[in-house]
Amino acid sequence: MTTIKRVSTIVSINQNGDVNPNLPEGTLPLYRFAKRDTPQKVSGSALVISNHANSAPDSPRSEEETTCLDDLIFQEWIDREKKGLFRYRVADCKNKVLEGDSGFIAQLNEGRHLKKRATEFRIDEVLQPYDPKKFNFTKVDAREILFAFEENDDNSTEFLENGPIGESPNLVVINVSPIDFGHVLLVPKYKSQLPQRIDKESLLLALHMAVDVNNPHFRLGYNSLGAFASLNHLHFQAYYLFDTLPIERARTSRIFESRKAGGLKISELVDYPVKVIMYEVGESLKELADVVGEACIKLQTNNLPFNLLISYCGSRVFLIPQCYAEKQARGEVDQAFLDTEVNPAAWEISGHIVLKHREDFHAATEESVKNLLAQVSLSESHFSEVKTMCCAGLR
Repeated sequence: MTTIKRVSTIVSINQNGDVNPNLPEGTLPLYRFAKRDTPQKVSGSALVISNHANSAPDSPRSEEETTCLDDLIFQEWIDREKKGLFRYRVADCKNKVLEGDSGFIAQLNEGRHLKKRATEFRIDEVLQPYDPKKFNFTKVDAREILFAFEENDDNSTEFLENGPIGESPNLVVINVSPIDFGHVLLVPKYKSQLPQRIDKESLLLALHMAVDVNNPHFRLGYNSLGAFASLNHLHFQAYYLFDTLPIERARTSRIFESRKAGGLKISELVDYPVKVIMYEVGESLKELADVVGEACIKLQTNNLPFNLLISYCGSRVFLIPQCYAEKQARGEVDQAFLDTEVNPAAWEISGHIVLKHREDFHAATEESVKNLLAQVSLSESHFSEVKTMCCAGLR
């Protein structure tokens, strides 16, 4: 068994105790998204580049026409902030865009630095059985739940203050250790004891959230086990960030294009510190979920840790196979990187570097970030094998 030592992230106020969560039964605030397969089309120019160190809470949305789901997430999240459910004020976290062509964003988030002992995390198995004895999302405090997120029976969208829910609804809950405004967790079928194992259905659910929010500043991320997932209970993370992420502005090279009209396209990033596969939606959201989901299933089956970023309102998905934890376990990561306590997961690899120590924040440069992310990336030969595996069978 291969393990590494790290301090776990606190995502719920109940995580360190045995508090009775008193979760509601029968009804919850319920958002129903339309039963449709059409993606949003968002161009790169829709993303605003900002050099402000700190954006106001409503800045990612101030110049955009908002949707019902966009408003719902933001208003409910602000409500929980006013009720004091977060471990710290995210407005106190400083952000700065590092000098250089890449546009890496460094954040000082001292609230995420936990002065407690690091524990052992198994990193040699991407697929591990769900353990109900460990903390999971059935144990969150009821106040952390924002709403249930379900598909409607027709092509209409609706929100019910007290909507009927099934035995295991999809939940949207706050992350009590937020990285930025609106930091939430999407938990598919939260009572079904699903481990952190992505499938086509759960990925499609996450894509629908991105489509219905319809805000290019709202992204969703996924971390597999072995790639710094917080918990072994199926979940996606999401938050608003005003700046364009470096991964979104990186140059690309096409590696596959569907033969059928309106089919998806697949590219790889060029000159980015980490080797990444990028999927662009065609005319079908389900096709995107099926193709990316199948690639993720192959990675899981072959025990390859990975991260995902869902961007551009669900029209692009970045698939990032990585090996940082494996290198760490083998003693191949420079101690200087380990001392920063940065866990390079979806957000960090995408270019939003969350730093827990003031000295690291002030010392951060484009070069230091590139050197850190280079530790994450697969070798050229290994990545070539992954590309072949992920594209196998596509037409």
